[in-house]
Amino acid sequence: MAKEIENPCIAVCQLRGDLCVSCGRTKEDIRKWKRMKRPEKMAAVLRASALLKQLDKK
Repeated sequence: MAKEIENPCIAVCQLRGDLCVSCGRTKEDIRKWKRMKRPEKMAAVLRASALLKQLDKK
């Protein structure tokens, strides 16, 4: 069986609009995380990483 995708949550939730500026996930990704399948989790982690990089540039 494939390795589980680790939740990117760092337990320091700081929501700015629909985005957690701590882990980079959207509210929707956070809410759906436990029901997501592996490919969806991989996509959410990639989106979160990209969003965090954008925030760092600002």
